[in-house]
Amino acid sequence: MSAPRRLSARFLAATLLAGGLTACGSLDRVSSIGKAPALSAIEDPTAQAGYKPVQMPMPQPEPVAYAPNSLWRQGARGFFKDQRARNIGDLVTVKVKVTDKANIDNATKRSRAAGDKLGLTNIFGFENEVGKVLNDKTDPGSLLDANSSSSSAGAGSVRRSEELITSVAAVVTQLLPNGNLVIEGKQEIRVNFEIRELIVGGVIRPEDIDSDNTIDSAKIAQARIAYGGRGQITDVQQPRYGQQMMDIVLPF
Repeated sequence: MSAPRRLSARFLAATLLAGGLTACGSLDRVSSIGKAPALSAIEDPTAQAGYKPVQMPMPQPEPVAYAPNSLWRQGARGFFKDQRARNIGDLVTVKVKVTDKANIDNATKRSRAAGDKLGLTNIFGFENEVGKVLNDKTDPGSLLDANSSSSSAGAGSVRRSEELITSVAAVVTQLLPNGNLVIEGKQEIRVNFEIRELIVGGVIRPEDIDSDNTIDSAKIAQARIAYGGRGQITDVQQPRYGQQMMDIVLPF
């Protein structure tokens, strides 16, 4: 086989191999052509792979004490019971309101110039001996003349504007020793061939829950809020696998 044919055969084999690897990772997408993306099953958040219980700094436990002839218990958070979330498995509605804007501008500029000149016109009468050491044409008055300069400039800017207003019901997954609640919530909405996902998680205080069993997202500590989607529209907006691989591998 000639060299051009061997080269063509190797190129074809490499192309088929790359296509096969890409196809292996896209079998699920190929099998779902013409079908709407499936919704995720309702699952226990604590049973998900990678789930880790939240550990937070806790105050010292206080012993429970009851006063004689009193309906109030020491350490109690409320006198009357209501329908607000307070135990594991209870639901609380999170009002997600994210309206962030940021404008940042910065610029730096630096410059430096330096010059050095060295000459020895008189060296205790030995200035004429310099030519014997270096060169006959050496001028003792111009032994060294150096100049250097450097400059740098940089500029950067950030323009960010985000707005997300919605609500999602979350489940209390943990009751911390100090009474705070760990919540996790997930919402999926399918519109035609696109699924929109909203995920909320964090730590809240029972006192911050309103009387209608709702809480503002700004009152969630360690808040984790994710809003995105998957489906045909999201798929078209993403670079192809080959382009993503080249972005990672190429150093330029």
